[in-house]
Amino acid sequence: MRRFKLLPVVLLLSLGMVLLLGACGNTPESVSPSGGAEETVAPASATPEPVKEVASGDGEMVTFQAGNGDVQVPKHPQRVVDLTNFYTGFFLKLGVKLVGVGDGAMGNPYFQGMLDGVVSVGSDNSPEKILALKPDLIVTYTGVEGIDQLQQIAPVVAIEYGKKNYKDQMLDFGKLTGKETEAKQWVDQWETKVNELKPQIQKAVGQKTVSILNPYAKGLYVFGHNYGRGGEIIYGEFGLKAPPEAQAAAIDSGTGWASISIEKLPDFAGDIIFTCPWAGDDSDPKIVYDNPVWKGLPAVKAGRVFQLNPKADTYNDPVSLEAQLNFISESLLSVKS
Repeated sequence: MRRFKLLPVVLLLSLGMVLLLGACGNTPESVSPSGGAEETVAPASATPEPVKEVASGDGEMVTFQAGNGDVQVPKHPQRVVDLTNFYTGFFLKLGVKLVGVGDGAMGNPYFQGMLDGVVSVGSDNSPEKILALKPDLIVTYTGVEGIDQLQQIAPVVAIEYGKKNYKDQMLDFGKLTGKETEAKQWVDQWETKVNELKPQIQKAVGQKTVSILNPYAKGLYVFGHNYGRGGEIIYGEFGLKAPPEAQAAAIDSGTGWASISIEKLPDFAGDIIFTCPWAGDDSDPKIVYDNPVWKGLPAVKAGRVFQLNPKADTYNDPVSLEAQLNFISESLLSVKS
């Protein structure tokens, strides 16, 4: 994780007290779905007095069951800071007022034009920047450090990544933000669209297998049904099959991914391949794409390889999924026998 510098924030309180809000330290790095390190907030070096400079909408509070316990949150939050990156699209689709998001969400091409006026809190989730936005709700992941510090700014809801599928997560965020009707409408509309496309896709693909492969420094990642990159659509919604080895390692295992060497590639490569470079390192994907093993794959020879967007397709939020659905459907419907 990034090491936080000690950045004091001086607040003038009614009693003339000076509040030092700073953080330092680092934590072991963990891998996020994008391939980079998950961003966390380091614990405070001291326990400051609660800060209540927030806008709370109509003032009515409700209890929300979050990964960090039962949290009192505004019934209709008006100023939300989302630190997850991977859940930002849920709030955008629900029409929730975001005032701050992480750098990762800012870089998602599918969000273009949807984050105008929203402030980036940076890659280190700076408490100082968050405090300045005067949020009435902060959303982050379970397990990150510094939740206690953030709770002094506004109610904090921590979400366990991947615990719920994206449709259930959408409904859950609808409850969190007072947008239950909008959440249910999106799920219903999504399922209607998927059900219209599914027979066409299954007819076009037939018995062909599909793989999702990302080259990286030590070989390739094989992705499954719940780790973005279209897996939720390909395997979940359309019910398409991966090669048996990929099915066992990345889907049946429940992990959503597996790492393989290029020598094992032929066993994991399907008749159709979706691929993009790995965003978690700076290795040259040509090491794989120019390799004779890759070039000899039946999918490559038949022109059944489709390039995902490495800056966007790691996401599995409603905004990103809608874009992925269009690309994946068009790609699969173009497949020739």
